Amino acid sequence: MTYFEATTHIAAPPQRVFDVSLEVETHTASMAGSGERAVAGVTSGRLGPGDTVTWEARHFGLPWRMTSRITVHEPPAHFVDEQVRGPFRHWHHAHHFTPDGRGGTVMRDVITFAAPLGVLGRVAEVLVLNRYMPHLIRVRNEHVKAIAEAG
Repeated sequence: MTYFEATTHIAAPPQRVFDVSLEVETHTASMAGSGERAVAGVTSGRLGPGDTVTWEARHFGLPWRMTSRITVHEPPAHFVDEQVRGPFRHWHHAHHFTPDGRGGTVMRDVITFAAPLGVLGRVAEVLVLNRYMPHLIRVRNEHVKAIAEAG
């Protein structure tokens, strides 16, 4: 199992960053490089408690499909999305939004994941996914930052 965190400082209040982070359109725009799109469940607008969304994308030249659910929803401080069906043996993504004392937000993502396929999956984590997944989260976070700060 892999664990990593990403911290992003955003010049917008926590409620704004929380809301932007739950917008389906924000996510799909941030993942445009992989052609990610919502194909089932909530496919537009803001996700809420218990909502599911199924994403389709291409990573490493292969099609991927993942359904995740919002399992924790505590505005404006925290929400969690977890895979309920998809390519990972385990996927848990906690999003934390803390006031920075200057009117902005410290957004902290805490992610744990595990690839399928036992030893082969662990090798994929070590050789590829441990760099690839943090990169995807950083790209997403820069997009969230740009939208939150613009509006």
